[in-house]
Amino acid sequence: MSVPAIRFAAKKSARDCTGTVQLLCHVKPGVSAEREGIAAVSDERIDICVAAQPKDGEANKAVREVVAHALRVAKSDVEVVKGMKSRDKTVAVQVGVKGTAEQEVNRIRAVLESTI
Repeated sequence: MSVPAIRFAAKKSARDCTGTVQLLCHVKPGVSAEREGIAAVSDERIDICVAAQPKDGEANKAVREVVAHALRVAKSDVEVVKGMKSRDKTVAVQVGVKGTAEQEVNRIRAVLESTI
């Protein structure tokens, strides 16, 4: 059984309008600057290309910037939570929730697909 590429992980409280969405990503570091960004969105993963090299956390920082730009959120709301030294990463994004968890996941998928 595969895990979905985009999943709603947590909502702090019923009154709070924010939650965490986790993105399962496969990162391709060292690409040309023109190719930097979201490359593909599938049911299993999100492919992200970054120009930064995978050393000293440069590629992780670039992943945060690409995801923040694509979802139009602050870089401080995006965090690599798993896979710091791997191409396969789990990225957590703090988002404002406007509906159900399923609606939020579908909204984020549509936004990511629109950036390809």
